[in-house]
Amino acid sequence: MSFKDHFSSHAAAYAAYRPTYPAELARWLSTIAPTTQMALDVGCGSGQLSLLLAEHFDRVVATDPSRQQIDSAILHPKIDYRVGPAETSGLPDASVDLLTAAQAAHWFDQPAFFAEAQRVLARNGVIALVTYAEMMPKGDIEKIVDHFRLVTLDGYWPPERAIVEHDYRDIVLPFAPIAAPPFFIEVDWPLSALMGYLDTWSAVRAMERDIGRGPIEAVAKALTGAWGDPDITRRICWPLTIVAGRV
Repeated sequence: MSFKDHFSSHAAAYAAYRPTYPAELARWLSTIAPTTQMALDVGCGSGQLSLLLAEHFDRVVATDPSRQQIDSAILHPKIDYRVGPAETSGLPDASVDLLTAAQAAHWFDQPAFFAEAQRVLARNGVIALVTYAEMMPKGDIEKIVDHFRLVTLDGYWPPERAIVEHDYRDIVLPFAPIAAPPFFIEVDWPLSALMGYLDTWSAVRAMERDIGRGPIEAVAKALTGAWGDPDITRRICWPLTIVAGRV
C-alpha cells in the first residue's frame, strides 16, 4: 500500500523537534488496557509515544511506513520498530491489548485501519487516537504561530490535516467509546526549538516547493520580536484530543 510521504525528508528534524507526550498519558492507557502484555503504536514516527508505552507494557511494536522515520527512532529493548502501514500490521489476530496512533490517524485509510484494529485487538482491547494542533493559552507567541498555521499556510496543508483542526470530531470510531481525562503536552523551549518544530510541518514542505522559505523566515522574525532573548525558555502547551474506544 502506497502512502503520502510528508515527513521522510525531514525525519531527523522530526525526531529532534516534535514534542513528546506526557508520561501520564501512557500510564493512563496502561490502566485501561485489559493487560499490559502488548501495545501496538502505528504511525509512530520516531517513537515519541512508543518510548513512553515501553515503560508500562512488556512489548511494544511500533510501525511507520517511512523507513527514514524508523531509522531516526530511539532504540529501546522493549520496542520492536518496523516499517509498515497502519492498515496492515502483520500481527496475529487478537494479540494486542492497546493500539495507539499519535498525531497520525488522519493520514490513514480509516475503513482499512479500523478493520485491522478489530482484527488485532484482543478481547476488551483498547484503541486510542491522539492529536493536537492549537496552543493554549493565547499569548503573543501563540497568536503568531496560529496566524502562520491558519493563514500563511492556508492552502498548503494536505486535506487530511483538516481532521486535526476539527479535533478528530470527523472520526467515527467503531468501538465502545472511552472518555479520556484531560492531558497536555508541555515543553520549556528556547526559540530555536519552536522554530525547529514549525519547520517539521507538512505544509511548510509544500510552501517551500511553491514559493520558497520567505514566509517561515518572516514568522521567525515576528517570533524573535515577541520572544526577546532567543535563549530564554518559554512554556509551550498543547491540549491533547484523545478519541478512545474498547472492543
